[in-house]
Amino acid sequence: MTPAFFDFLEQKPLYYKEIDTQRIHNAYALLKDQIAHPPAVHIVGTNGKGSTGRMIAYLASQGMRNEELGIRNRIEKDPKFSIGHYTSPHILRFNERIWIDGAEVSDEQLEEGHRRLYEILGPQMSEELSYFEYTTLLALLLFEHCDLIVLEAGLGGEFDATNVVENKRLSVVTPIGLDHQAFLGDDIESIARTKCKSFTPGSRALLAPQPYPEVPKVARQVAQERGVELHMVKDFGFWILDSGLGENTEKKWAEMLNEVGKEKGWPDFLLQNALTALKALELLGIEADPEALRDLELFGRFYPLRENIRIDVGHNPLAARVIAQALEPETVLIYNSLDDKDYWEVLSTLKPKIKRVELIPIESQRAATLGLIEEALEELEIPWNCYDGLLFSHEKYLVFGSFYTVEAFLRSMEAD
Repeated sequence: MTPAFFDFLEQKPLYYKEIDTQRIHNAYALLKDQIAHPPAVHIVGTNGKGSTGRMIAYLASQGMRNEELGIRNRIEKDPKFSIGHYTSPHILRFNERIWIDGAEVSDEQLEEGHRRLYEILGPQMSEELSYFEYTTLLALLLFEHCDLIVLEAGLGGEFDATNVVENKRLSVVTPIGLDHQAFLGDDIESIARTKCKSFTPGSRALLAPQPYPEVPKVARQVAQERGVELHMVKDFGFWILDSGLGENTEKKWAEMLNEVGKEKGWPDFLLQNALTALKALELLGIEADPEALRDLELFGRFYPLRENIRIDVGHNPLAARVIAQALEPETVLIYNSLDDKDYWEVLSTLKPKIKRVELIPIESQRAATLGLIEEALEELEIPWNCYDGLLFSHEKYLVFGSFYTVEAFLRSMEAD
């Protein structure tokens, strides 16, 4: 008998000290002949995967189909694609991870997909797979009737569970920085290599603007080794549109994105992610309209929860750098961190814009010891106290530090 999906998932640990890189391939071998395989976009990187992936999926769902993708014809009077997007982790509900045609999957869809997957894999393999491995295969099963799917890597690239997909048409590399060093390597070059080694030989790859010069160098090397056609998004400031943008199309995109960004209050890093998404769709031959982004909500990505409260699921120094550029001075930071993150560097980076820090407890086996964060705050001479749930209309707030931090904050607001 197949166990209920959420009960089954709850007994799986979220984190592992060691990763079995062969197990997902063994499981995928059992599944691949049982489902259809739409063309896929694979997204790897350190930051910006979720927002870039959602923009690609959303714009594609609004765009016109292209026969070069091998996409089957649907009802002629409805020219829109059917799009699936797999992202992680979630903030409040697991359903957030699997998005089809603009909506999160329902509990009923998850239960039915889980029942099928469990039967295909069998009890032993289903139990052995990690949380992320099993849910990746579940997403592939639920996406089988889509025209295009967008898969966001969870950790790394080459050995990530999402890299089992075989019908990959494009790899997108978002900004790479130092994170998960225990698994990926101690320097930018090592981390970039393991992410770029997810490139499928003979396919295409797109490199977003990068904060470290080592990344384009590594991407070129791996692309050459694997016979991959590599494209790069130009790095430019959205405030100097008349300065060396080159192609008219990209200049037009930038001008349109500027207007969208002003309306939505998006900082430059989200506009750069949007430009990467547009370039990805161009490479796929999908006609996309930047104006469509006006209707897209990126919950958790510098998101204006209230007029004076923004929430962001960023958690590492690279995220802190781009947030600091967008943050208003004298902002109150509601914060916590996982134990493998460089919270000293994060706090140091945000310090010039911070009025004080309010530490909020989080529920995670990887939560940092609050005493260590307090020591970092004392060393950096940043005023702090414990979050007590009180929010004042005259203060500006940023909730930042991890998905768990944002979740804890949102749940505290629900309790009120």
